[in-house]
Amino acid sequence: MGINVLHHVTVKTDDLEAARDFYRDVLGLEVGFRPDLDFPGYWLYCGDVPVVHLVPRQNAIGGGPSRDTGPFDHFAFLASDFDGIKAKLERHRIKYRENHIAKPPIDQLFFPDNNNVMVELNFPRS
Repeated sequence: MGINVLHHVTVKTDDLEAARDFYRDVLGLEVGFRPDLDFPGYWLYCGDVPVVHLVPRQNAIGGGPSRDTGPFDHFAFLASDFDGIKAKLERHRIKYRENHIAKPPIDQLFFPDNNNVMVELNFPRS
């Protein structure tokens, strides 16, 4: 399978600024670039990698507006072989959602595990 590395975790929060301040001021992560998405949030970086994504509890893009997963919404891997993994999900009858972002150029697949924790796979495009 084309899983390469854990990419980020997404935390749902009722107070974006307080969560941002915690990860920035306590853990030393830096607020950085975030794509132009249709909901508010912050990406906090460790070096060049956006390791923590903060989203409003009601707008989490992985699990959606649900309290099923608590403040932990989803985790993400960098991956390769978009078509192969998509076909594998279909063979296993796993419902998924795909997303395609222009900048940075990346294709995504979102799907729940058997515990209803959302998994996100990111496939960078050249």
